[in-house]
Amino acid sequence: MTYVIAQPCVDVKDKACIDECPVDCIYEGERSLYIHPDECVDCGACEPVCPVEAIYYEDDVPPEWSAFTAANVEFFDSIGSPGGAAKLGLIPTDHPLIAALPPQTES
Repeated sequence: MTYVIAQPCVDVKDKACIDECPVDCIYEGERSLYIHPDECVDCGACEPVCPVEAIYYEDDVPPEWSAFTAANVEFFDSIGSPGGAAKLGLIPTDHPLIAALPPQTES
């Protein structure tokens, strides 16, 4: 099990979660942040600091955002497990699910 970043993060990328993550497992894509499922230690430090409530424990992802669970895993298919987001910086791509979304605006 791991934490998942869902649709509210798309085009927002506040990054407060990155500052809280003790293991540097939150990576930055072009339009969203992603939690590496193999690097996450399930500490939950990221969840309460997200200002748009985009982070959920895998079993608690709302049904309308269930596809984001797979998107968070599949985002890492091409980059593997780098062992920390800081050394990579911005990854200039997104999972196809996120890339296909229309621009998100804050409500």
